[in-house]
Amino acid sequence: MSHKLNITVMLGGPSAERDVSLRSGAAVATALRSRGHEVFELDPKDANWILPEKTDVVFLALHGTYGEDGTVQAQLEKLGVPFTGCDSAASRIAFDKLLTKQCCIEAVVPTAKFLAVASAQTPWPLGWQPPLVVKPVRQGSSVGLQFVNRVDEWRTALAEALRFDSEVLVEEKIIGRETTVGILNGQALPVVEVRPKTGSYDYQTKYTAGASEYFCPAEFDAATTKRIQDAALGAFKAVGGRDYSRVDVMVRADGSPVVLEVNTLPGMTETSLLPKAAAAMGINFSELCQRMVDLALARK
Repeated sequence: MSHKLNITVMLGGPSAERDVSLRSGAAVATALRSRGHEVFELDPKDANWILPEKTDVVFLALHGTYGEDGTVQAQLEKLGVPFTGCDSAASRIAFDKLLTKQCCIEAVVPTAKFLAVASAQTPWPLGWQPPLVVKPVRQGSSVGLQFVNRVDEWRTALAEALRFDSEVLVEEKIIGRETTVGILNGQALPVVEVRPKTGSYDYQTKYTAGASEYFCPAEFDAATTKRIQDAALGAFKAVGGRDYSRVDVMVRADGSPVVLEVNTLPGMTETSLLPKAAAAMGINFSELCQRMVDLALARK
């Protein structure tokens, strides 16, 4: 048992993913209390929040804008308080799908062919074939995600995705198996495969109980598993990640991995994917939360 700490869990916040964040934060707070810590829950609905005085460490259970894009991290860095997860710079890069792409390309991490679009009037890209994926550059968790299966769906998809950001990322849709790789303390955890029972893994599927099946460790041969984990770690390092993250990776039929994105503050409910991967390694949920706190405190 580690010694008793005053931990402030930041949860909720002003983003489109507030509800999911409240669930993550509640689960984390319960887990940390079960380990004997004094836990305070802080919901930064607006910018005027005040950190409780005796806070030893902040556990970030925020998702989406403000919580995951480097804003709250920069505020905590100014206050000089240790906090869980990536620093403000890595958070800002990973939250921006375009910057993440550029980092991956520089680091020779496999990623899908893409272009950036800022206007709903942009014509269909020359030489591209459907299906395409259109997503806001700076939004978390499949918010505003559109699939374009036919050329005549292009304009509608652009307009819809542009409701969530001034710029959208257009990618070739990778056909293959969907996986996600948790990273903890610089190590890749067992690969999780996500199989939606219907169509695609969108926001609805992601947060509807029973809409997807999860397999962990995923059934790939050892060489493919290593390729997937290496791609995930490569992306994590490329954006400057620290402590932990979750990297979404598509795997083509030939076993080659394609990194989709890096989630610096992945979901932290008992059924979330990073905790699932940790459990497959024998790390239970409260132990996982404790390790995240320990990694943050080691920087103090």
